[in-house]
Order: sequence, then C-alpha cells, then structure tokens
Amino acid sequence: MSQAARNSATGAETFTMIQNITTRDARFPIGSGHGSDAIHRDPVYSYAATYLHDDSGLVGTGLAFTLGEGNDLVCKAAEFYARQLVGRDIEEVMARFGEFQRKLSDEQQFRWLGPHKGLVHLALASVTNACWDLWARKRGAPLWELLLDLSADELLATLDFSYVTDVLALDAARNLIESPRATRHLREGILETGYPGYDTSIGWFNYSDEQVAANVAKSAAEGFTAMKLKVGSQDIARDVRRARLVRQAAGDSVRLMVDANQQWTIEQSLAFSEATRDLNLFWLEEPTHPDDVIGHRTIAEAIAPVKVAAGEHVPNRILFKNYLQAGAMAICQVDAVRVAGVSEFLVISLLAKKFGVPVIPHVGDMGQLHQHLVLFNHIALDHEAIFLEHIPHLQDRFTEPVQIIGARYIIPRLPGSSCELK
Repeated sequence: MSQAARNSATGAETFTMIQNITTRDARFPIGSGHGSDAIHRDPVYSYAATYLHDDSGLVGTGLAFTLGEGNDLVCKAAEFYARQLVGRDIEEVMARFGEFQRKLSDEQQFRWLGPHKGLVHLALASVTNACWDLWARKRGAPLWELLLDLSADELLATLDFSYVTDVLALDAARNLIESPRATRHLREGILETGYPGYDTSIGWFNYSDEQVAANVAKSAAEGFTAMKLKVGSQDIARDVRRARLVRQAAGDSVRLMVDANQQWTIEQSLAFSEATRDLNLFWLEEPTHPDDVIGHRTIAEAIAPVKVAAGEHVPNRILFKNYLQAGAMAICQVDAVRVAGVSEFLVISLLAKKFGVPVIPHVGDMGQLHQHLVLFNHIALDHEAIFLEHIPHLQDRFTEPVQIIGARYIIPRLPGSSCELK
C-alpha cells in the first residue's frame, strides 16, 4: 500500500484549513544565449508562483511559466482566483475540483480576458498546480503516487470535461483509465529504471556552430540519444546547415528534432522539410502559428513520416481537441504550466490517448512537475514512455531539482510536485 493510500486508510485527511494565500513574481535571467529561439532572443525564465498556506504548516506551490514581462499580471490574476480557497480544506476542494476549476474559468467578468487562454488561464494554471501540490503534501506522497492511487471516479472528479465530451464522454474517459489498470505492473519497472530524457539545450538559437557541436558531443557522452535544435530563421539555409551539423556530430542513431517556434509560413516549413529529407528528423516542432490548426495539418500531411509536434502554445483542451480531430499533431506537447494546470493536462492526455497520439510535454517547469505527470501517463494510461524534455538552466532555483543520471529522470520520492522554489 502506498503512503497516500495508508494516509487515507488511517484517516490522515483530517480537516486543515487554507489560512492564507500569497504569490511571487519570480524572474531568472539566464543569459549566454541559453533559452534563445527564433523569436525569444533574450528570454527571462519566469514563474508566476501561487502559495497555499494551511493551518498545519504545509505550503502548496503552483507555477505558471512566462518569459518575463507580464509575469506580475499573472500573479495578480492568480491572487484573485486563489482568494476563493481561503477557509477551505484541500481534501474538500479536490473532491470536486473539476467543478471548482470550471467555476473559476467561467468567472463572469474575469472570463472576458480569455476565455480559457492568456494571462487568466496561466493564473488558473498556477492556482490549480498549487492545489495539487498541497494535496500531495497532505497525503504524504509524491504527486505521481497520489495520481496512481486515485480511483477512476476520484480522478475524473478533479477534471473539467466541458466542451470536449463530443469526442470524449465521461464513460469513455473512465474506460481509458480502467482498461490499463490490470497491466500496470508491466509498466511499473520505470519507477526503478527512471524515465528517459532528451536534451533540448544542445542547440539554442543564439549558440554558435562551434558551441552546438561541442554541446552535441557533451550530450552524447552523458548518454542522451535524442536531441533538439532550434530553427525558425528567415534564412532557411542557415537552419538546414545547422541541422546537418548536428546530424553529423550526433550520428545516425540519435533521434534529432527541430523546433521553429512558430516562425515560418506553411511554404517555408515545407521548404525546410524538403531540404532536410535525408536527415531523418523525428519531428518538426511548432512550424507555424499555433492557432492555425489546418495549416499544421497541411504541413503534417506533406512532411510525413517526419512528425509535427505542437502544443507548447496551444492554450486549452478545446484547441487540443481540434488539433487531434484534424490529424494536425503527431506529438502532443501539452504543458501543465501553460494550460490550466495538472487537471487540464490530464484531460488532454486522455484525449491524446483516445486519438493514439503520444504525449511528450513541453517543460516550462524545467521538468519538475512533468516528471510526475509522464509517470502517471505511462503507468496508468499506457502512454508510451518515449522521453521527456530536459532543460537544465534553472536547476539551482528549486529546492528539489530534477535528477538526471544516464539521460534518465530519477523518480522523485518526496511529497508534492517538486515545484518549490528557493
């Protein structure tokens, strides 16, 4: 029996009240070209952090990711949402969290600033993630374990399925959770071996060719067998040359992905893909504007078998539903610090499972939260454990930073979601 289940069985979920809420505008300049892409040349990795303080001394931390300016506005919106939690017990909140989250997202005046996107949705992510962290801490379990211990009905009660039941009814979602339960033991070995990672930092846009080549060699020495290069230049010849450089340095056995950060037209995306046909790319990420579902489908059909990966800037489950319905993404990169937190991430994971599309999250959290979520996806939903993005640049900012050994995420064992900032 897991710690979370033991706590539940012994009545450890005694009433504790959320006494206070605070927020933090946390900004971390990373410099030296780190994090740069075709549009974000000088990013400031930032978190709008929400803290839920209960009267037992526990603190739940929730994060939403931004790149600097406007982070304070997300904090202000998160404070507006989180005030509605004061005086409530986290067990009672999470027992019907799906209804509560929908109530927040449909707040009659605030909703106009979205709906379900932009700073209000980022704020909802921050508050939602704080609720999940506090719940896991109260249960004395890492988040992945708490998720695995929930019954299908308990899990579904934490999710908002509004606007997606036309393709995923609640009974169908319940079946997607229940059907793989009998074979969980076949996938639990990953708790010992660790979850595979891929290196997204070998080829930031502002890195020189020499730095990229050196990073590839370093990454390979650390055991990474999948790497990603930033492209999206208006000089497509530059991107083709750098992709060839990485392929030559990495060798043919490494999975190579490229990320255009939404900077190309459909025509440019196709031109790049045609020029790199011989490189055996695994995916082309965010080739064009994230609202252009049909454009992504056009690209996907033209560049197959290279996959289109998208989701970093897809803001909600409704647009993910449309992408999946249209066959416009072959890799779902939903990010729980951009959509409405853990709960919406799980709805999207269920949608992706129905459509047979793997979930390989974008990690605005630097993998801290997502290392828990991909374990649940793999063990509970039978999503394939392909790999999880690894970005090292903020490791010293967390009290429990992710551990990568031999290019694999080591399983977190402490209570919570690993998102506490120093």
